[in-house]
Amino acid sequence: MSIAATLQNYLDQKHIDYDLITHPATASSVHTAGVCALPLDRVAKGIVLRADAGYVLIVLPASYRLRRADLKETLGRNYAFATEHELDQLFPDCAHGAVPPLGECYGLDVLIEDSMHEQPDLYLEGGDHTTLVHMSQMQFAKLTANARHGCFATRA
Repeated sequence: MSIAATLQNYLDQKHIDYDLITHPATASSVHTAGVCALPLDRVAKGIVLRADAGYVLIVLPASYRLRRADLKETLGRNYAFATEHELDQLFPDCAHGAVPPLGECYGLDVLIEDSMHEQPDLYLEGGDHTTLVHMSQMQFAKLTANARHGCFATRA
């Protein structure tokens, strides 16, 4: 059981209580929730956007999809989805496409969908497609206290 070193160091430095859950390799947050028998709303996914001033990590439940117009209004600028190459550069110690939804430790601005705060606990990608990081809402809120929040997604 392992998670990306950057993520692990960040969690340890912030004194966050968390558990690790291993699972068979998956390619999406929805699939991960299914193989782990977890509610989709409790599995957080990270989406990286390239905006005028750099990159933004968007965090939303696996059961949600972005509403592009609302997201543009929330960001106040144009954006595009980061390419796979850009993701590899931004998350060098993670498996290809395994984006942990905690951007501060990778130097990214973060925008969190308001519905993330309705869950008592959350499961986050650990950076390797086979490990989830499980933590309470209180621990997640502590980690994301400086992040912007908004309502820019809807249930898929």
